[in-house]
Amino acid sequence: MKNTQSNSNQSFSRELKSRHVQLIALGGTIGTGLFLGSGQGIHLAGSSILFAYLITGVMCFLLMRALGELLLSDLNTHSYIDFIRRYLGENMSFVAGWTYWICWITIAMAEITAAGQYMQYWFPGLPQWVTGLVLLGILLLLNSVTVSAFGETEFWFAIIKIVAIVALIIAGIYMVAVHFPTPVGHASVANLTNGGFFANGWKGFFLSFQMVLFSFVGIEMVGMTASETADPKKVIPKAINEIPMRIILFYLGSLLALMCIYPWQSISATSSPFVQVFKNAGIQTAASIINFVVLTAAASACNSSLFTTGRMLFSLTYRGKSKFAKRMGTLSKAQVPVHALRFSTVIIAVSVFLNLIIPGHVFAFVASVATTCFLFIWGSIVLAHIKYRRQLQATKQPGHGFKMPLFPFTDYAVLVFLAGVGVILLFRTDTLIALVGSAIWLVGLWLGKRLRNREKASEMVRASSTTSTTDSDIESDDSDR
Repeated sequence: MKNTQSNSNQSFSRELKSRHVQLIALGGTIGTGLFLGSGQGIHLAGSSILFAYLITGVMCFLLMRALGELLLSDLNTHSYIDFIRRYLGENMSFVAGWTYWICWITIAMAEITAAGQYMQYWFPGLPQWVTGLVLLGILLLLNSVTVSAFGETEFWFAIIKIVAIVALIIAGIYMVAVHFPTPVGHASVANLTNGGFFANGWKGFFLSFQMVLFSFVGIEMVGMTASETADPKKVIPKAINEIPMRIILFYLGSLLALMCIYPWQSISATSSPFVQVFKNAGIQTAASIINFVVLTAAASACNSSLFTTGRMLFSLTYRGKSKFAKRMGTLSKAQVPVHALRFSTVIIAVSVFLNLIIPGHVFAFVASVATTCFLFIWGSIVLAHIKYRRQLQATKQPGHGFKMPLFPFTDYAVLVFLAGVGVILLFRTDTLIALVGSAIWLVGLWLGKRLRNREKASEMVRASSTTSTTDSDIESDDSDR
């Protein structure tokens, strides 16, 4: 095949440098879930949203420690789906692999939808789908060149987000210090407790976890960069161990600044609270700058989505025998899964059509679908880690130094947390629909894989029977002679 390598000898190039992986890990935790989805979370939970982010952040850090230990146990894997295959079986890895692929497809759909909303801040008459189509085309081109092009793009996207959030926190401190006037009062720490910290009660607090969890999806993306990292033994532990500080600074710090500047009751659930706060405070220039930042955040998350869907589809198909699998499971001369990238982009582009016919409902639905699917993905990672550690204990092998702290209690804590969020999804109509749809998807994949396994077994039996019959006929002919 022209410009592609044979899929009998496929390996990614290790072109991602330490600074790329550090910023990819950081970019994976700062996206539309924070910049747009936090408005819905604040609307539901009030100031207690800070606790929701803190609890979820701790659980995500523990999840990443489990993933990190798996990744460093075998650096020759394409992705952590290989560990799920190794420790939980072929059927589970099949379901997890395709589910992870569809997770990032839905995330990309949410991001290009959000990008369309952000562009309407400057161009109110611009249809959402136009922005999404242009953005997809540009990012596909960048991802098709080399992995270093992706890493460099993501590096600068992340720099923009970091600088903006740090500037926001500094601005918040200054505005609170001078009691900056707003249309509904003054910037003050007292705005946090206006109406009570749990103003909407425990129900509002728990219901906020769906969008809070969505803010963290993508944090496991370090697991997709392991095979393309120059020095994974050094880079991956560093990226994971810096997660707690990033959560405190970028999530808690930015939301704390926002809710001190402007009372949470006045923040809308349907648009970016980061833009709202500065716009309503009368600082139009700052609002435009923040809108540019959240637009780059959406582009960054969509960029990560394309990277991940391409690698995931390649990993799912590179051993396949069908014509589709052979095409998706090949790399270009630059060692990029370009066919898998293009196919994933076509599927993501379905959201362009959805934004054309139902422009106001796409983001919330696809965000809910992504959240429910990630509950399964993250749970599978933790279960694979438990099985890995038990095998180490059974064989009395030492493993390596980057171990999950307080095993197995921390693994079980993460599983209980994920199950709890799953129960919470039952109590809202939109998340319940997404949960049921995701359950149907998972069961359908599982049954489809089981049926395919039976068909293969039957084919092998028939082939064996045919061979036996042929051998008997040959023996009979020999005896007749």
